[in-house]
Amino acid sequence: MPSQKQLKWSQLRVGLTVIIASLVLGVLLFLMSGTSGLLSHRITLVSFFDNAEGLRVGAPVRLSGVDIGNVSAIRIVPDKDKQLTPVEVIMKVSTKYSFNLRRDSVTSLDTAGVLGETYMDIDSVQAIGPPAQNGDTLPTQVHPDFNEVVRSSQSTLQNMDALLKRADRILAFAESGKGSLGKLIYDPTLYNRFSATVADFQGIVDQIAQGKGSLGQLVNSNDAYNKFVATLDKMNGVIDDMQQGKGTAGKFLKDPSLYNNANDTIVNLKKVSEDLNAGKGTAGRLLKDEELAKKIDTTVTKLSALTSELEAGQGTVGKLLKDESLYNNANQMLTESRDLLKAFRENPKKYLSIKLHIF
Repeated sequence: MPSQKQLKWSQLRVGLTVIIASLVLGVLLFLMSGTSGLLSHRITLVSFFDNAEGLRVGAPVRLSGVDIGNVSAIRIVPDKDKQLTPVEVIMKVSTKYSFNLRRDSVTSLDTAGVLGETYMDIDSVQAIGPPAQNGDTLPTQVHPDFNEVVRSSQSTLQNMDALLKRADRILAFAESGKGSLGKLIYDPTLYNRFSATVADFQGIVDQIAQGKGSLGQLVNSNDAYNKFVATLDKMNGVIDDMQQGKGTAGKFLKDPSLYNNANDTIVNLKKVSEDLNAGKGTAGRLLKDEELAKKIDTTVTKLSALTSELEAGQGTVGKLLKDESLYNNANQMLTESRDLLKAFRENPKKYLSIKLHIF
């Protein structure tokens, strides 16, 4: 039978073993919780969301995919300013990565895979603010969850289902040989016509290959190619002549006298326009002299009045224009003169005979 001292020693060993195992288990749990070390300094950060989306206390907080802390608390705040985002998420993160953790870093709730747990993700890609401090509130970015995606795509799926049903009806209608599409697929006359067309086209190609017809001669004869090459040679010769300043077109391109003449003409036109604006010369006076303009206006007025009198048949000239008796007398005189000339031509002796009378 063991002694009293041995029993106490055995109990002491069991107690030490339990204490050491508990300490080891606590250290392991502490390390597995995502902290950066036992002695690392941590700060508290806050974010607000409209829905926790299954986030739990102790969920990891990740910065660019790296665990930097854990969610320490999740609660609903009654503050009126937080009614749109009433869920407050409190995070404790290590300051080891404070150089990339800033006040304008964006937090969001992400899921590890399709069925994984929800965790807090911090994005600092576009953050340019100062480093985050203890108690700062980080802005949030909400990603649509799977259920929202399914609900938003439900109308699209319904439209696709309606389109598939309609396409199925169209295919069934076409398989029955009805409609234009059905006849196009099942009517043998279309195939026969297509085969005949292909045969005719093959015959045309054979004739062209044999050099028959205009197209066959154009394809197989070298005359067209030779003429084309000769035309290119002529065009090259013309271009060379133009580059050398030969011919009329070449002179237009190369002769500087054309430019000089055009420049002189422009200078002369400018001088003429300046003289006109200055009132020099006859044309300049026509443009600038008011007395001449008044005289011309008076002359035009008199001519207009004279024309009106002529139209009214007033005066000698007006009677010449309007009096029909003058026209009739002139016409009668011309008729009689024509008859007299005709009679003179027929019997000139009658009018040229001379009678001599002796007393």
